Amino acid sequence: MAGWYELSKSTDGQFRFVLKAGNAETILTSELYTTRASAENGIASVQKNCSDDGRYERKEAKDGRHFFNLKAANHQVIGTSQMYAAAANCEKGIESVKNNGTSDTIKDKTDS
Repeated sequence: MAGWYELSKSTDGQFRFVLKAGNAETILTSELYTTRASAENGIASVQKNCSDDGRYERKEAKDGRHFFNLKAANHQVIGTSQMYAAAANCEKGIESVKNNGTSDTIKDKTDS
């Protein structure tokens, strides 16, 4: 099953999206956006940039766990992964974003 995006609204009225893998696991989470249009532009940016390995910034947290940021051409962070215990699992997360990020399925959860 292919992945998809979920667009949601926070309690303070801001918008965010998550990219889900085919197994419904969240693989990328956006920042908060003040407008729906900005969040939709963020999704479009993931779709455009997810295939380029050079757009992934691999990082290690102070506690030794690994994560990555997907960045746009202007070096702005588009989305951040979950934390992974091992670098190899972080790489698998990047591959999952590459495989699912081009999805054009957006599930609107803004009224939920």
